[in-house]
Amino acid sequence: MFEYISGTLEQTGLDYVVVDVAGIGFKLNTSARVASGIGAKGSKVRLYTYLNVKEDELSLFGFGSKEELSAFEMLITVSGVGPKVAQAVLDALSPSEFCLAVATGDFKAITKSKGVGPKLAQRVVLELKDKVAKDFKDVEKADDFIPAAVPAGVVANDAAAALMVLGYSSKEASDAVRKVYKEGMTLEQTVRMALAHV
Repeated sequence: MFEYISGTLEQTGLDYVVVDVAGIGFKLNTSARVASGIGAKGSKVRLYTYLNVKEDELSLFGFGSKEELSAFEMLITVSGVGPKVAQAVLDALSPSEFCLAVATGDFKAITKSKGVGPKLAQRVVLELKDKVAKDFKDVEKADDFIPAAVPAGVVANDAAAALMVLGYSSKEASDAVRKVYKEGMTLEQTVRMALAHV
């Protein structure tokens, strides 16, 4: 319903912000990471939004980037993961760290989130791993994917595709991978190091 909300920051809490848009104050639930880094009262802000509709409540969730919103929407498709748990995961992990954890099967990284135990973290990895892998394949088939721009090898190509799934352009992804990739590196090592260069 709402793609984003853009306006003046009126109030910040631990896990929410209030944004004034033409005299109407929208309360958006956010991760503590977003709430703490959004800026000072009176500053202009833009948050991408998700409207959660329940039988007795409408809740608006706000995200600092489209990547964070995409990760949130992926998370809430997992059985047992509601908006609050999804937000806790994105408070502990950035969208890129989350996607990397799912792609590499690192459920322990997800257990760092408040209220997420090993069983739920394993379910998140199990239910989303194929989706993330499919996104990698879709990116590789896209017209703007240029495998020749990265060093030869499956790991380097997969690392560039992983960065593109996270929202980076093919040029940004291939440049970052080219800077860090060395023969023998794993996909996880390559993506982690490349993320520091985009």
